[in-house]
Amino acid sequence: MADEHEFIQDGLQRSQIDEFFADELGRAGYGGMDVAKTPMGTQIVLKAEKPGMVIGKGGKNIRKITTQLEEKFDLDDPQIDVQEVDEPDLNARIVADRLANALERGWYFRKAGHTTIDRIMDAGALGAEIVLSGKVTGARSRVEKFNRGYIKHNGEPAQTIVDHGQGVAVMKLGTIGVDVKIIPPGADLPDDFHIEEGADPEEVVPDAVEANEAAAVVEEPSDEELEELQAEAVEEEPEPEPETTEIDEEVVEEVIEEETADESAEDEAEADAEDVEEELDELEEEVEAEAEELMEEMEDESEEGDE
Repeated sequence: MADEHEFIQDGLQRSQIDEFFADELGRAGYGGMDVAKTPMGTQIVLKAEKPGMVIGKGGKNIRKITTQLEEKFDLDDPQIDVQEVDEPDLNARIVADRLANALERGWYFRKAGHTTIDRIMDAGALGAEIVLSGKVTGARSRVEKFNRGYIKHNGEPAQTIVDHGQGVAVMKLGTIGVDVKIIPPGADLPDDFHIEEGADPEEVVPDAVEANEAAAVVEEPSDEELEELQAEAVEEEPEPEPETTEIDEEVVEEVIEEETADESAEDEAEADAEDVEEELDELEEEVEAEAEELMEEMEDESEEGDE
């Protein structure tokens, strides 16, 4: 089998085992698992809120789970180690299952979300986020978010520091997905910083102190040296020369040419206007003459008609 196929096969088997434990150990407060293959067999570390329910009376339940792992997933000599979760409110998997159970019991989603995230922050978490997606109240699905504190969404801190857990609430209208992210207390975030008062720089950053000492340090001048420098600067300042304005002959010629061009354009416009007026007067005289001739002809025709 190629390395890529083996990698995919291991991931698929891991997720199937995780789903198996979630179904079998839901009432015991299943909080996740770690699988490691060793030469002696397969080492599985279970995290549970109630380890006694996982082990069972006289180890009956744990032997049953071991047998099922061998049969279903073909694991070589699985060895299960059960560990108790110190603070269930800081385990994202347990919190997601609790919130899903609360929604199935009829809790209003907003009350359940705020109550759950308040318990997480009271447990000492640096930040938390709860996302409910699905048909929360009506026939249309939507997404509701509840945020507190500081949370990382991408990058290496989101993969290594943030505890991520998911759950499913089966309701009458449909399923509701529950997604929980928690940053545990004491997490070392890359953008954290603190200020130490009264710290000795040689103890905190000795390399920087040595670099500053090796570099050339410019000493500040004394008051007398400053006065001497100011006096020398005043003596060296040259007297301002009177400002003279030079007239560019080419610019003057251009201005004169523009003025003459504007005057000639105005004269041409006036001459054109006079020519138009003369033409209009001639047209009016011609129209009046034609009108008089028409009137005379009409009068002659009317006299002939009377005779």
